[in-house]
Amino acid sequence: MANDILEQLAQTLEARKQADPESSYVAKLHHKGLDSILKKVGEEATETIIASKGGKTDEIIYETADLWFHSMVMLSHHGLGPDDVLNELARRFGLSGIEEKANRKK
Repeated sequence: MANDILEQLAQTLEARKQADPESSYVAKLHHKGLDSILKKVGEEATETIIASKGGKTDEIIYETADLWFHSMVMLSHHGLGPDDVLNELARRFGLSGIEEKANRKK
């Protein structure tokens, strides 16, 4: 189910990329450029951290959803999608974090 939702969202983001910035939030972000998209990712990451520190489940979920959404807009900007990230996570599955980090240095 989660993968279906991510794929549907990715398709919607792609469709809205070229929409009128006056009628689409996603188009407006793309129109403003990568720096604006990254600023939103940073803002949402900070809000997610604050929500987590506050410990309220509903706020944590809400802010994490915003972070995922804006991260997917960033991926879309680069021609990437959720499958690219999921494939990387699958590649790492079964590796220890220490082993995975050591492999990156090579």
